[in-house]
Amino acid sequence: MGEFGDLFKSDDWKKEKHIPVIEVSGKVGKEEVCRVNVSVGKEIPHPNTTQHHIRWIEVYFLPEGGHFPYQVGRFTFTSHGESTDGPDTSSVYTNPEVSFSFRTEKPGVLFATSYCNIHGLWESRAKVG
Repeated sequence: MGEFGDLFKSDDWKKEKHIPVIEVSGKVGKEEVCRVNVSVGKEIPHPNTTQHHIRWIEVYFLPEGGHFPYQVGRFTFTSHGESTDGPDTSSVYTNPEVSFSFRTEKPGVLFATSYCNIHGLWESRAKVG
């Protein structure tokens, strides 16, 4: 049995539809706000059906020189076309994309993880500041 971290897969988001893509704008500073967008399936759309969907995205921030990351967000997607009439019979499908903002006085690294109900855990990272 391997380590938990070994379960996470990563790849180039332009070739793989499961990779969380992190886009950051804004500045690092006491009164500044960093704006973050994380999406799964940016270049190659993920199906997001009842049978095959992204269940959640989590985002962590590790400040430069820090010893552990801070969880800055957890986003759960709960509508994948299911209804009492069966799979893919609803007209409501969530899209695995989130936007949020946070403040930090230090530069660092954002880590995004996502979970596909069929293909497991995925991760990516992006520098802040």
